[in-house]
Amino acid sequence: MIKVTTLDKREVVLNAELIERIESVPETVITLTSGKKVLVSQSVDEIIARVIAYRRRVFRPDSSKDEVK
Repeated sequence: MIKVTTLDKREVVLNAELIERIESVPETVITLTSGKKVLVSQSVDEIIARVIAYRRRVFRPDSSKDEVK
């Protein structure tokens, strides 16, 4: 999951696995696999960085060390 900010300043959390496409037209538009579009204030590069960071957290071999007990 990644946090993004919509154009009306609401913070929302998206499932990064459901992102199909990210466009800059000039707003950043995230298209989900469902076809739903979300306009956000972050740049395309920032969204990509957040998705990469999310995937590193999820797929890191020693991620079990970060679990809350």
